[in-house]
Amino acid sequence: MRPVPTHRQTLVFDADDTLWENNVLFERVIDSYLDWLAHPALDRDAVRSVLDEVERATVAVHGYGTAALLHSLGECVEQVRERRATEAERAEIAALAAALVNHEVELVPGVAATLEELGTRHELLLLTKGQFAEQQRKIDASNLAHHFRGIHIVAEKRVGTYRALVADRGLVARSTWMIGNSPRSDILPAREAGLNAVFVPNAHTWILEQDELPDDAGVLRLARFPDLLDHF
Repeated sequence: MRPVPTHRQTLVFDADDTLWENNVLFERVIDSYLDWLAHPALDRDAVRSVLDEVERATVAVHGYGTAALLHSLGECVEQVRERRATEAERAEIAALAAALVNHEVELVPGVAATLEELGTRHELLLLTKGQFAEQQRKIDASNLAHHFRGIHIVAEKRVGTYRALVADRGLVARSTWMIGNSPRSDILPAREAGLNAVFVPNAHTWILEQDELPDDAGVLRLARFPDLLDHF
């Protein structure tokens, strides 16, 4: 553990799978979907591989969130069954995913208390990607919004996203930290933009968000969210 800095810094937090659980809910839907699909020639792993590729294509066009998942599940049905999905099939898929819309937000352990204390020492911002209405619903349900001086919902997190955040808010990059669970969206582009980064792993991080972490002094790796209090 290094000494806790006494100077005020800016801590930018990811939301999904950093502050609250998200992908595990999607995985439960996908498990139910794979049970329902029950392809006669393809096993679950083979169908999941098809779905992973469909999701890669979907993200590029439709972004993230429940609507994107529904699109991917429908496209996957058509690919593995080699025909158009019926209205009944699409209705069944929608029913499987209904829990994503109605599910209450489940905070990662220790998040609320950690943010409360960090907010007495540093400026906290929230940077989350996805469909605006869906992300705003989760933010509202989390009861965490009051901890943040600014909340930013973006379609994607790229290097330019972080550079724009620094410019728009007049931040000092070297004293700004991006905190999240995704190497692809939270760590790598933030570092390229000149920010520091904190990697807080989540066992259920989406496969499309995984990547190799850079081995440099600007990346702090923690085991769990409350460990932030030992460093900031």
